[in-house]
Amino acid sequence: MKLKRAFVTGIAALAMWIAFFALPFHAQETQGPIPPKPGAAIQRPPDGAIRVRVALVNVPVAVTDAKGNLLLGLDKKDFKVLDNGADQTIESFDLGGEPLSVVLVFETSSHVAPLIPAIQKSAIVFTQTVVGQSGEAAVVGYNDSVDRLLPFTTDNDKIENAIAHLTIGTSGMRLYSALSTAVRLLQDRPITRRRVIIVVGESQDSGSEQKLGEVLRDAQLSNVVIYSVGLSTAAAALRSQSQPKTVQSTPPGTFGLPPVPGMPQTPSSDQQQRYGSAANVDVLALAEWTVQHVKAIVKDRPLEVATAATGGLNQSTFRDHSIEDAIDKIGGELNSQYTLSYHPTDSDILGYHHITVTVDRMGTKVRTRPGYYLAEN
Repeated sequence: MKLKRAFVTGIAALAMWIAFFALPFHAQETQGPIPPKPGAAIQRPPDGAIRVRVALVNVPVAVTDAKGNLLLGLDKKDFKVLDNGADQTIESFDLGGEPLSVVLVFETSSHVAPLIPAIQKSAIVFTQTVVGQSGEAAVVGYNDSVDRLLPFTTDNDKIENAIAHLTIGTSGMRLYSALSTAVRLLQDRPITRRRVIIVVGESQDSGSEQKLGEVLRDAQLSNVVIYSVGLSTAAAALRSQSQPKTVQSTPPGTFGLPPVPGMPQTPSSDQQQRYGSAANVDVLALAEWTVQHVKAIVKDRPLEVATAATGGLNQSTFRDHSIEDAIDKIGGELNSQYTLSYHPTDSDILGYHHITVTVDRMGTKVRTRPGYYLAEN
């Protein structure tokens, strides 16, 4: 009996000894990460060890028949997409069904002061024709500054109120800065939503730090489509009784600017000859050139270049088209727009990627974005 009691006592003592010396190890195991010593660098995972690059390209496509009417009822099998000449697998297909995230960008400079009442009057057209029941919109204004007038909301009354209370600012026209702000706002929206910018303003920029090519590169990589309603200072002057009539120095619907002193006119003279004069410029070719040469100064028709580069539509209000008509046409296209998505097979190849979309229907015309640019990070 004494031998058995001594054995049990020894076992208990051994267990207490093991528990005592195991406490520090148990505490160390459960207390979580150990903070670094003062002055020591924080250890991070190896660079690039867990980074995966996935490039989903959304391609907006407008298809019209021989009469210019939007063509509906096409199926996924009717489309073919090439990326740098390589056939791509269309992974998703939609016809005007995905909800919209729209940034409405308005010029509020003193140049367009006579046109502001007409813009304010069109507020309900934006909400009913473009935003709709399932969409959301933010509102941005620009002159010498870029002002975020309304964050994203699904409340159409708030959107209409923000447009109805647009106020005139200074004489600046920071168009590219406003577009850059709009792109950044859309980058935070869910990828399941169609990202759209509608800019209402003159086809001019003054004071922006950004170049148009830089903005369009970001827009393309963020799957943002730009639409524009071009305002005219000549039309504004005609509406203003206090301003004398002026002569338009450039062809109707274009707004040429003199080159910056000391800077060469861009594109270069040989490219100007290839593209033609401002009235006959190949806007799609100029859009591709602009994206590839991001530091260049784009002199002619920047709004048309922006829409062509992203697959959108430019509507000029210089002649007979009213602002409401222009917005209505843009809204009609958004509701009839095909969206094709694919993961490019050569997403690791840097440089400009040309996109080609064809439709297996006779007599159809396809308008889409011409491509995108992948640069080193």
